[in-house]
Amino acid sequence: MSTRPGRLVLLGHPVRHSLSPVLQNAALRAAGVPLTYEALDVAPDELLTALRTLAESWAAGNVTIPHKESVAELCTRRTPLADRVGAVNTFWFEDDGALVGDNTDVGGFDFLTRHVLGAIPSGVHVAVLGAGGGAAAVLTAISEWPDARVTLCSRTAERRERLAARHPVVTHTTSDSIDAVQDCAILVNTTPVGLTDDTMPLRVSALGPGTAVLDLVYRPGETALVRAARERGLLAGDGLRMLVEQGALAFERWLGQPAPRAAMWSAVCENS
Repeated sequence: MSTRPGRLVLLGHPVRHSLSPVLQNAALRAAGVPLTYEALDVAPDELLTALRTLAESWAAGNVTIPHKESVAELCTRRTPLADRVGAVNTFWFEDDGALVGDNTDVGGFDFLTRHVLGAIPSGVHVAVLGAGGGAAAVLTAISEWPDARVTLCSRTAERRERLAARHPVVTHTTSDSIDAVQDCAILVNTTPVGLTDDTMPLRVSALGPGTAVLDLVYRPGETALVRAARERGLLAGDGLRMLVEQGALAFERWLGQPAPRAAMWSAVCENS
């Protein structure tokens, strides 16, 4: 980006459970950047007005549920990666006033995958639950895995079919989570289920004995899905590492300098 941001924000609705302000403010302090990162609770019908106001202060920031696809549509320009995803989680305003969107969720998911599995897998069947912006980033990442195929599960037929049409790695779609996980090697939960309580998107007993679980949700003590998977002896990880890595990549996009990942990780560990 060509303009140093005058303000850093997180756009979502609601945003009360996000750790992004914690990790980004720790990063700003460690890097000696005199800015503060703030969470803005912006309802969908207020999004355009909020972005116009942010443009006046040359703001940059992150986007979370439910605005990732909407902000992508409102961007003046998008990076090639954001175009592929069809969703934006990182944005900034350029010198000419253009709203530019990028997606660091893809890199964050790759990081989570490598941490839990040890390497990017090949020849695997992956079940992806959800059809929002997070699922779009996951599918974009999986599209680069050798010989992968995906079953996409969402209760909303229009959303899942539209997303499947954008990502040829999806070979089957369904509204039934039990159907989705049949013979899958990896389960990826991109829905918000488990964010505020111990609800799980499906019973872990439905998974095969070698299925790995990647849950994009994070909460103190890990999610019930991750805990239950580990109790069965399965490889599993929640979205905390993805959160930190996508945040670090966003920091680097905004400020053009390496992100202090150690400080970011320490901050989220102290607050989760």
